[in-house]
Amino acid sequence: MKHTYRFTRLLSLVFALFLGLSVASAKDFVLVIDAGHGGRDAGALGNRAKEKDINLGVALKLGRMVANNVPGVKVVYTRDKDVYLTLQERANKANRVEGDLFISIHTNSIDKKSPNRKTVAGASTWTLGLHRSKENLEVAKRENSVIYLESDFSTRYEGFDPNSTESYIIFEFMQYKHMEQSINFASDIQHEFVSVANRVDRGVRQAGFWVLAKTSMPAVLVELDFICNPTQERFLTSESGQTKMAQAIYNAFVKYKSDYDRKQNAGKSVAPATSASAVTSAPAPTPTAKADSKPAPRATSAPAVEQDDESGVTYYKVQFMALPRKLSANSKEFKGLSPVECYKDGGMYKYTYGKSTDRNEIQKQYKKVKALFRDAFIIQFRDGKRVK
Repeated sequence: MKHTYRFTRLLSLVFALFLGLSVASAKDFVLVIDAGHGGRDAGALGNRAKEKDINLGVALKLGRMVANNVPGVKVVYTRDKDVYLTLQERANKANRVEGDLFISIHTNSIDKKSPNRKTVAGASTWTLGLHRSKENLEVAKRENSVIYLESDFSTRYEGFDPNSTESYIIFEFMQYKHMEQSINFASDIQHEFVSVANRVDRGVRQAGFWVLAKTSMPAVLVELDFICNPTQERFLTSESGQTKMAQAIYNAFVKYKSDYDRKQNAGKSVAPATSASAVTSAPAPTPTAKADSKPAPRATSAPAVEQDDESGVTYYKVQFMALPRKLSANSKEFKGLSPVECYKDGGMYKYTYGKSTDRNEIQKQYKKVKALFRDAFIIQFRDGKRVK
């Protein structure tokens, strides 16, 4: 009898352990909420309010709504207090926690010299893309300009200059696989901003935002309204105003999550490559040479991929472009530079010209490239690897 009891008890423990592991193995949907600006970066300024405070207020309210009402969702904040984060740190955190959706919250403004500065109003939601108007470009420039607070921004951001129109060409070549999901979500947010928060609808827009480009998941950036308009500033700093804005984004998220779950369930009966989980969490494989294969001879159809194995050698190159795909060796995007090489780093192909162990010599090459590509910069390699 004792043996039977012990055996039954053991089975119960094993069964309970199995259930526990099954529950633990189920991955929660990870929602990353990014309150724009923070710390020494105040963002746009109103008569008495700072953008960073409005953004954080709405972000925390949104997070609490989701955590309290939507089961199976893990809320991750890039910041939950008044601290400074770089754009790259925000994207890195979202990628590190394997986010399923990224929402960056901001508050809009326009130039102090604008005659309608105190009357402009409305909410907009942005996805990654190429700007189609000067107005869209100016918004992207303002949100990206935070990188100027970093002393080494030119190196860290691969030569990207927020105020250089030419820098934004990199976004033109990005094949953003989450575009459709992001745009659909952005459209739902705009609908809710109008119906729930009674905002003027400034539409779904696209521009080159660094933080959206570097997150490997569906992502949007919302501009709640204009802090430079005293009426909208009062609304955005009020408890009720922030709650309405958070509620609007929350409603859109509930719809997004419902659609996500439906696609997940539907995908269980089809091949994994077409399931929703494959779309949202697994980056599309990029064809690369096998690690143990011998370097192939330089082809004429594409720039040679960096494969140096020069032990103990330090040399320099000029990097002038970074794209998520490989261009042909005679691509017009190189503006006549030849030969061009590239190396792969973090899913991006980074294109270089020239090579020398002499810094003075590469400086001459740099001047040539700089005349064609304003954002070119010199990089250093040691033992065949880039020194960062």
